Amino acid sequence: MGSAISVRNVSKHFTVAHERYPSLKERVIHLGRTQGEDFVALHPMDIEIAEGTTFGLLGHNGSGKSTLLKCIAGILRPTSGEIETRGRVAALLELGAGFQPELTGRENVYLNGAILGMSKRDLARRFDEIVAFAELEQFIDTQVRFYSSGMYVRLGFAIAVSVDPDILLVDEVLAVGDEAFQRKCLERVERFQLEGRTIVVVTHAADLVRRICQAAAVLHHGNLVACGDPGESVQVFREHLRKSESRPKPGEAPAVNDIFRIGTVVLEHPGGRSCSSIEPGGPLSVRVAFDVDAPVDDLVLTIMIHDSEGRMVHGVNTEDAGFRMPTVEGSGEFVFAFAQVPLPDGEYAITLCATSRDGLYIYDWHEQRYRFDVRDPARALASHDFPVRVTLEHETTYDRALQR
Repeated sequence: MGSAISVRNVSKHFTVAHERYPSLKERVIHLGRTQGEDFVALHPMDIEIAEGTTFGLLGHNGSGKSTLLKCIAGILRPTSGEIETRGRVAALLELGAGFQPELTGRENVYLNGAILGMSKRDLARRFDEIVAFAELEQFIDTQVRFYSSGMYVRLGFAIAVSVDPDILLVDEVLAVGDEAFQRKCLERVERFQLEGRTIVVVTHAADLVRRICQAAAVLHHGNLVACGDPGESVQVFREHLRKSESRPKPGEAPAVNDIFRIGTVVLEHPGGRSCSSIEPGGPLSVRVAFDVDAPVDDLVLTIMIHDSEGRMVHGVNTEDAGFRMPTVEGSGEFVFAFAQVPLPDGEYAITLCATSRDGLYIYDWHEQRYRFDVRDPARALASHDFPVRVTLEHETTYDRALQR
């Protein structure tokens, strides 16, 4: 299988002007003397997207996702490097991109379709299908300046997918609109996947990437920080980026700096026997070792359990469990002791995170690093009521257990 999209050593710089000269006279006077700052939106990166792959681009606002997508679409020219695409490309980059507000929906269908490379005959043949998908039969002859944002995106998506592209580029659209429209979009994406088309999706929805993508990349401040398996990319997105975004901004007073660290984590049955699998409704203890460089008096430790598709099925923190958190120092262990884990047959992963009480600072975050199985040949259904008791055992400061 070859590559549908090849991104080779691509970077993108913008010049951010400090002064704006609105009149022609001012522009002529200051010609060649305009001050500006070089802004690096994308640092050099290489990405190969295989034919027939649904590829996710994850990252926070300002990470460079949309800039990269526009470079792939040919809307922006990279500052360095090259991008090669194979086949017809259709891009839906923002709500109503390319729509003319004074024209009707009908006129914009023909205008937008022509921009995407469709002939007038093809557009006429598919017009009813486009309008039906967008659910705009009643408003198709209304000027689009009267459309709501939801109507914009429905019409834009309907036109883009009607092109029968070899490569479909979608920027955040799958997270816009009501639930029924999102379901319709996902059904169309799944049809494209079965037809072997290549899809690139920009989104903040990590669970969507895990659900529909075969590969994913994570961008952070224009840098490519992960690329490959969607599960691993989602882990980097949730763990690495959350931790880095909790750091103080330049000029702010420094907060504590990684003084609390999660160490070895052991899953075991009560009594101390290590385990990687349990029976439905069976007990489970999660022992979390830690090291502290300086006393921490606002710690909250959270444990989350995810199913095989990355969806969280249970989460609890030390405060929810009624644990009276002391000032933590030295080294020791927290123990989350679940009297029963009422989950059905399957594979599960555990996320552990240590945050400040107000949630503004993340001391440490281990995203879905620890795994266990529930083995139930009968595959019986189970409720999700998790009784838990939390204890803390210090090793170097004092040797006693605190419990609810």
